[in-house]
Amino acid sequence: MTAPAPAPDDVLTWIDVVLRLLAATAIGGAIGLNRELTRKPAGLRTHALVALGAALATLSGLQLEGPSHADAAARVIQGIVAGIGFIGGGVILHTDNRNVMGLTTAATIWVAAALGISCAVGEWRVAGSAVLIALVVLVVGREIESALHRIKGNSKDGGSRDAGSREQGTGNSASK
Repeated sequence: MTAPAPAPDDVLTWIDVVLRLLAATAIGGAIGLNRELTRKPAGLRTHALVALGAALATLSGLQLEGPSHADAAARVIQGIVAGIGFIGGGVILHTDNRNVMGLTTAATIWVAAALGISCAVGEWRVAGSAVLIALVVLVVGREIESALHRIKGNSKDGGSRDAGSREQGTGNSASK
């Protein structure tokens, strides 16, 4: 038994597809630019490509059955979320003194994928709002963390490494 062909109104135009892919790439790149400027392991290209890949996979799922049939797209999105966990896991490092590094980078890769999905399904306001919130967290959060550590009178890593080389927001210790 074959599925009925999608109605003409359900099929995205080529221009819609390209705009969604470009929007996902640009919005992922915006987070990547922040990571690039702060010299983190995954930067502009990585985040832009993660968002583009998530958007491409989501759009492909939408085209399987058309936008009004969410089953295929939902399965694709589930796969993206699970797969991005593996990429994020690859950037998380445990140092000798049991500090965890790379959690913020892993989180931004996950957010980039979610932004790509949001762009793919045409949720422009959601994607725009989320990228602004993410950038505020990355920029303002870094300043707040630095101020808190200055007030506390110590560095996040106990002074064992150069503060400029550490990942902000990832001073979690496995021994705590």
